[in-house]
Amino acid sequence: MDFRLLGPIEAKRGGGATIPLSGSKVHTVLAALLLSEGRVVSDARLSALLWGWDPPATASAQIYTYMSRLRKHLGPEIEIVRRQPGYVLRAPGAWIDLTEFDRLDRLGREALADRRFDEAGTLLRDALDLWRGTALANATEQMIEAELPRLEEARMIALESRIEADLAVGRHEQVTAELTGLVAEHPVRERLRAQLMTALYRCGRQADALHTYYEGRAVLADQLGVDPGEALGSTYQAVLGGGLGLGASAGSPAAGADTPQEPAAPGRTGSGAPAGGPAVAAPRAVPAMLPAPYGEFTGRRAELASLRARLSREDGRPRRLLITGMAGAGKTALAVRAAQDCAAHFPDGQLFVELCHPDGTPKEPAEVLVRLLRALGEPPAAAAFGDLEELVRLYRTRTSGARLLLVLDGAVGDRQVAPLLPGGPESAVLITSQARLARVAGADTTALALVDEEEGLELLASLVGRGRLDADPDAADDLVAYCAGLPLALHVTGARLAARPHWPVARLAARLADPATRLAELSYGDVSVREALVHSVRRLEEAELAALTGLADGDAEPFCAQYAALVLGTAEEEAEAALDTLVDRALLELSGLDSQGRPLYRWNDLVRLLAASLTTRDAFPSAVR
Repeated sequence: MDFRLLGPIEAKRGGGATIPLSGSKVHTVLAALLLSEGRVVSDARLSALLWGWDPPATASAQIYTYMSRLRKHLGPEIEIVRRQPGYVLRAPGAWIDLTEFDRLDRLGREALADRRFDEAGTLLRDALDLWRGTALANATEQMIEAELPRLEEARMIALESRIEADLAVGRHEQVTAELTGLVAEHPVRERLRAQLMTALYRCGRQADALHTYYEGRAVLADQLGVDPGEALGSTYQAVLGGGLGLGASAGSPAAGADTPQEPAAPGRTGSGAPAGGPAVAAPRAVPAMLPAPYGEFTGRRAELASLRARLSREDGRPRRLLITGMAGAGKTALAVRAAQDCAAHFPDGQLFVELCHPDGTPKEPAEVLVRLLRALGEPPAAAAFGDLEELVRLYRTRTSGARLLLVLDGAVGDRQVAPLLPGGPESAVLITSQARLARVAGADTTALALVDEEEGLELLASLVGRGRLDADPDAADDLVAYCAGLPLALHVTGARLAARPHWPVARLAARLADPATRLAELSYGDVSVREALVHSVRRLEEAELAALTGLADGDAEPFCAQYAALVLGTAEEEAEAALDTLVDRALLELSGLDSQGRPLYRWNDLVRLLAASLTTRDAFPSAVR
């Protein structure tokens, strides 16, 4: 039996006859079973791939029907077995194009690393010839969204490696046109652009090679806000120095597109060995993923000093540090500044990864591990992308003994963080999260309080100038009060004033004075205080959501669980459990104890405004959950 996934999903018998399978859902189920490589595919996973977030009430029955159809069409040589919590496919002796692609790709890149360029080119061409168009073309939209990106990335890495082999054997004229089209299609893939520069230079087109670099630099700055990486920058220098003749290469043959290595300098081979000398292993790329500074860093001096001291200690104990606080409290800015200040203590690299998508939904650990392994110069085989245990093994092996600094931004819980911790105490991990984590001791947790009035004025002055605030100190005080101590709100306010130098401070203060429109005013560009807070609300369960919205009409005074129970119409124990969860989610603050020793809870004004607005929105459940 032959199975094909690298194009429309197909099943063929040994004689070549295609087995008729009807409908995208049956094809999706077959592809899901094949991609699992003999592991159980759960009903929940199948439901997500078939229907996304809105499965029908009869989802289990429909999945059973699809499995029955597959058994009937595929025949007795293919087993589809029910094994809780899902199904597993057993196909001994079956040929799968994706498995063959992975094998040829691995062998081709191994040959490339060993400088067997002709053999590498042949193997990689054979691997790429298995593609018949867009992979999984007749699957559901949900499966294409979930699986296609990793398959396309594997194809691109194989393609770049094949071009590397072609350049190494002098096929620059043959690949120039192909590279021109690829760079136009993928303008931010630096390895492809470096290869095009190399091919153009060897064709005697030095000016075009330089133009390709300048164009790439502009695209990277415009689309990503970054400068060219090591591969592209070094290729540029090699063009200027005349060092891109045969024997030099653009980028590391074995590296993925996200971790290109420095091109060979004049007089050296692509492997890093002197021309004519013995080959030695090329040095690993050192990742430097920390984002650019978040403007001028103001305040948080004590917290920053504490983080610096903890990150730079070298006493053999694990360094697992947590910065926690409500959305918009400045956790990421503090983490980035501390990491930048301590980068010199981590010569093997600094890694930064966001653990949530832009809409606030958490990323799966496997997705994050693939990105980290690429950044470390160890891109996993496509077959390992969905295997969390294998990815963790590769990651722990690669990071064991390495002096790395890893910043995990926006963690949602311990289960997400645990697989991402490096192997060995030499590395340090700095985590930001709205919730406290059991894997981080209290002594290593930095809880960011909201800024006081003096700190708020200092932050605002750093954005708009002290003189402008001093011209109307009462309005400046009002602005700080309306921002409720939230650094994100202060940054948005400062950005709006800085963009409107003709506005008096009192004008914006008057616009923020109305509680009904304050959250709408606290936005600038694509930064919105409301959206930042809504991401926190999306993760609440029904009881906590009911408490948040049900108590929002009260005043700003501290209250106890007994009061909350009366308002919500629940038992006091249930109300207290919901309130404690809201505290853990940084949506409420603890404000001490009352005269009877009971905890008191307090709103942040902006959270209270958000919760009150949500109670009046008809679309709230669908918009937030």
